[in-house]
Amino acid sequence: MPAAGPDDQALRQAQGSDALRQAQGSLGPIRYGVIGSGWRTQAFVRIAERLPERFTLEGVVTRSEARVDEIVESWQVPAYTDLGRFLDRHPIDFMITSTPVAVTPEVIKDLVGRGIPVVAETPPARDVESLRDLWAAVGDSGLVQVAEQYPFHPGNLARRALLDTGAVGDVTWAYISSTQTYHAVAILRQMLGIGFEEAAISARSFTQRMVDPQSRAGWADHIDPVDRTMTLASLDFDGRVAVYDYTDNQVRNPVRGNRLIVRGTHGELADDHLVRLPAPRTPLESDLRRWQTGQYLNFEVPDLYQIGDGQRVLYTNPYFGHTLPDEDIAVADLLERTGHWVRDGAEPPYPLAQASQDQLLALAIRESAESGEIVRTVQEPWQI
Repeated sequence: MPAAGPDDQALRQAQGSDALRQAQGSLGPIRYGVIGSGWRTQAFVRIAERLPERFTLEGVVTRSEARVDEIVESWQVPAYTDLGRFLDRHPIDFMITSTPVAVTPEVIKDLVGRGIPVVAETPPARDVESLRDLWAAVGDSGLVQVAEQYPFHPGNLARRALLDTGAVGDVTWAYISSTQTYHAVAILRQMLGIGFEEAAISARSFTQRMVDPQSRAGWADHIDPVDRTMTLASLDFDGRVAVYDYTDNQVRNPVRGNRLIVRGTHGELADDHLVRLPAPRTPLESDLRRWQTGQYLNFEVPDLYQIGDGQRVLYTNPYFGHTLPDEDIAVADLLERTGHWVRDGAEPPYPLAQASQDQLLALAIRESAESGEIVRTVQEPWQI
């Protein structure tokens, strides 16, 4: 049987989404609760607000009574300080832990002990010993996924689909300057096709003066340069190489762009621009293009419809018509895959083992940058 091409993959993706919607039609929207009420929780609130036919946020569990009133008023969902009381009152498919990393492992263990599927916020644990302890406690349960959304961003899914066509030949090298540590590692592993291979990590940090005009709180009222740390690292997976380049707060700094380069034996994908050599003396160039509605004389609402390379559709937005930004599309995709995993036994979206490996490599980058030495990862218990 011939290998499936991207068009076949896109068709299966659409058919899979249709099947999932049909399954949800008989069971109702995917239902989840969230433990924690910080900044990150807002993403899970938005998904349920924007896609009520597919998701229901049953409520939020928080630590303080004062926060309960704020949640009910601001988010219009039930709020509790007692997890058991919430679980007694609300049917759920899974719980999301949106908690500080120092307490996340204990929250995960508590939920698994109750037999409840979990989606843990990134990272699942703070250090290597905590990762090992968490895996020893819940690794065999098969109940823990992690909310690593970056591999599900539309652009990254389209790039991976393009690489799967063999457009650049065998992938050998990937560079990212975009987001931080474990998120960046997740994307690098996705592009390189890396699983749990051992790695040699070499990293350095530098101090740079630069403007830093934006944070989670919004725009600053000045553009005075400040000291920021830039970290460069190489991760050698026995010949396949990843390069990590990140400046503090880069993800919110408009004067530091996002870059992703993937090189292979026969070509290079630089962000959305492809150069390849399919035959002798035949270099070819093409681009990944987003089909966005609502621009110029297109009178539809502004939204991402699909991403293609001029020959094939590489990605179709399963939430077209809801005008979601890429970040929310990725989070919704991960939550929907989780619902499919819980209800129908589908493939798990991002298991604890994968997220633990991301954090292991992220911690190795930090260790190497601080010590100036090469750090080599070793076999860990989750590497199955």
